[in-house]
Amino acid sequence: MTMGDELPVTSLVLPVLIRPVLSQLEKYDLGASQTLRAALTKAEAAVPGLNYDLVAGIMRRAEIPVNMNESLLRLQGTLTEAECVDLRLNRSEEAFQELNKKSSALKKILSRIPDEITDRKTFLETIKEIASAIKKLLDAVNEVSTYTPGTGKQALEQRKREFVKYSKRFSNTLKEYFKEGQANAVFCTTCFILIKKLGCQI
Repeated sequence: MTMGDELPVTSLVLPVLIRPVLSQLEKYDLGASQTLRAALTKAEAAVPGLNYDLVAGIMRRAEIPVNMNESLLRLQGTLTEAECVDLRLNRSEEAFQELNKKSSALKKILSRIPDEITDRKTFLETIKEIASAIKKLLDAVNEVSTYTPGTGKQALEQRKREFVKYSKRFSNTLKEYFKEGQANAVFCTTCFILIKKLGCQI
């Protein structure tokens, strides 16, 4: 995979799959966990998608068929607060903490999609929850923007525009899903929302 492939799942493998495993390894060997985390993070920065290729290669070699979009969505919902800590804003102001909460809430709702997509009534309720969570997240971003000066504010606005763009794409994909029934397209678009989330890197 390369960055140009536009597959969001490549950006989620490291934070959603590998880092939690390394966090578990810390209990047994802190040094090894930190060394592996640093090496894999550095490798991913140098070659985006490398961790995805590593995991996908292992799965192919083991002949285990896995839908990575669906699996990473499910895993996103199992992350603990400690495992999400490096994905959060480290600002103490209440507006930033509220943004973290709204971002986490949206991720938790999105992670339910694979389990609920086949139950139309439940899934329609979940879609309403997602729409509400997106609105609350955007409201929190607007609040944070009052604390963000100059170029930081411009970067925040750019991220907000990207997030809105992928949220609209998600909405369009849902409409197509109800016509065509392609669940993986919904999983893929949901992964885009996860990587464009607004609760980090502001």
